[in-house]
Amino acid sequence: MLQRFFIFCSGADTAILNDCSPGENTKYAGIGATVFFTAVMATIAGSYALFTVFENVFTAIFFGLIWGLLIFNLDRFIVSTIKKRDDFFAEFLQALPRIILALIIAIVISKPLELKIFEKEISQVILEEKNDLTLANKDQLALQFTPSIDLLNSEIIELENQVTTKESEVNALYNTYIAEAEGTAGSQKLGKGPVYQEKRDKHDTELAALKLLKDNNAIKILALEEEISTITTAYETRVAETQPIIDGFDGLMARVTALNKLPWIPSFFIFLLFLAIETSPIIAKLLSPKGAYDLKLEEQESGLKSWVAQQKEQQKTLVATDLEVNNRVYGDIAEEQELYDYKRKIARELMQDQADAFYKRQKSFFAK
Repeated sequence: MLQRFFIFCSGADTAILNDCSPGENTKYAGIGATVFFTAVMATIAGSYALFTVFENVFTAIFFGLIWGLLIFNLDRFIVSTIKKRDDFFAEFLQALPRIILALIIAIVISKPLELKIFEKEISQVILEEKNDLTLANKDQLALQFTPSIDLLNSEIIELENQVTTKESEVNALYNTYIAEAEGTAGSQKLGKGPVYQEKRDKHDTELAALKLLKDNNAIKILALEEEISTITTAYETRVAETQPIIDGFDGLMARVTALNKLPWIPSFFIFLLFLAIETSPIIAKLLSPKGAYDLKLEEQESGLKSWVAQQKEQQKTLVATDLEVNNRVYGDIAEEQELYDYKRKIARELMQDQADAFYKRQKSFFAK
């Protein structure tokens, strides 16, 4: 039962194999088993690859089965259409397009399993890429908000410098009137005279102006700091909104790209393994000698070709004979006097009818 199933997988004609030796049946059962297990591997690989896309087990299994059936049908078609010939080079040319197709299939099958085998290494590469993307994203977003923040900070610094400058002026006035009182500068008179009072009043006036400047600038600085805080909050919000996109950067294409950044030798040998599995039915068909099945299949196809060619020749002869008979029949009829008299009578009646019709039309025209 199992052997019959694998023979079905090989695409061989069971009616011909029934008349062949057990060895021929075993050979094609082995080819069919290779086709079947290749489709099983394709189903597993396709399911995993689709799971990384849909992240749903049932959806991945469903489409994975469809993919496995597609690979099974392609492999079965490839094996069943390779015909054994006496010239190996002719057989190879016949199988070359199928080998190229098998190469493509092997790449498609091996890549998802490579993603699973090197999952931890790929995750590490993706994590590093996510960190780089996060930093790059923050820097890029900062370019939109930094100019405004720098402008506001420069305004705050300018306001603080105004206060600092004013404090320096007030301190200088304070030192001036103190030195006047001590007699060490100005009028050089010890005591609090008119000059001292004048300088003291000027200092007090500037001190009041300094206090007013501090109050006003403090209000302005507070407003600017609130504006900076608003811009900073908007920046952090924007970063938080874009971060999920970066966190989701682990799809199938991202993993394939990360896989390509890993050392290529392990992936290459896994690819060679699947290439060997995928091409093994074709290689087995090319290397195996022409057996009883191939001889009987060739005999059956040759007989069918001969019968078709014979039918075409018979049809051509039948058409040519029928044409010749028709020509002779119509030639004999054309020479009969009875047919000539009959057609002459019909032509005369037709001309009379045409003349009568023309006369009636002309008469009705002149009557108007």
